[in-house]
Amino acid sequence: MRITRLIFAVLIGIISTNVYSTYSVDQKTTSADINGVSIAYTTSGNKEDPTVLMIMGLMASHKVWGEEIVNDLVDSGYQVVLFDNRDTGDSEKLDRLGKPNLYWKFFLSYLGFDFSAPYTLQDMAEDGVALLEYLDIDEAHIVGASMGGMIAQIIAANYPDKTKSLVSIMSSTGAPHLSEMSERNESTFRNIEDLDTENIRSYGFFPEAMPRQLTAIFKAGDRSEIVKSISVPTLVQHGEEDTLLPQDHGEHTAQLIEGSKYKVYKNMGHNLPPEVLPLVMKDMISFFKEIERSI
Repeated sequence: MRITRLIFAVLIGIISTNVYSTYSVDQKTTSADINGVSIAYTTSGNKEDPTVLMIMGLMASHKVWGEEIVNDLVDSGYQVVLFDNRDTGDSEKLDRLGKPNLYWKFFLSYLGFDFSAPYTLQDMAEDGVALLEYLDIDEAHIVGASMGGMIAQIIAANYPDKTKSLVSIMSSTGAPHLSEMSERNESTFRNIEDLDTENIRSYGFFPEAMPRQLTAIFKAGDRSEIVKSISVPTLVQHGEEDTLLPQDHGEHTAQLIEGSKYKVYKNMGHNLPPEVLPLVMKDMISFFKEIERSI
């Protein structure tokens, strides 16, 4: 079993940056003390509308969602809450917690031994839940991409009272039998620290977060039982051409969640390309509207 077996997230393709008047990726964030960590967040839309909480993936700040997704949701009658996961964007950088040795952490995980981690996916899920409480929001549609999908799954499983629905995009259960990423993706991922840090930060990615966030993924391991316990309405969206988390990762997620809906998109890999994004958003918003009508 190679290290790629548990590396479940990587850079997500930059989403279309069409400019709308409602939300801009450059709008200021506000910081809140959440679980002892300074978490940066921003909102768009009317507070009276149903809320959508957006959770981004590995190393990625909220900006990677782009403007089109957020404004499609706002225009469809939703308040959108975006936040930077700990260690990314304007949220607190946790260098004080150290830089884990990823190969050693993976080895311990592979052998089934418990090990320490600077923080866990559960901690990151609690950041999202605590932010909703901080904003006096009783419940929200929880949307997560890649590692953000893993975090969203944990929220849906452990905090169903806070979860109106779950949308898991390009994500995984972490089950060991699932397909590995391609060798090309593995090479890119292995050399991520060689990238121009300042340039990649301008797109919303923070490579220095990788060791701590990957350790959190390793520690979480196979989350199949957690995912299987999800009882809220769920939509699983996945790219047919995803070579980072191949299609069987999405299939397994949908299979474990009773009553979930599963959508696969042609010409979509581990990204949200402009030509596919309108269909992804149409399906997501239709899913939300169906839930709102049933309440």
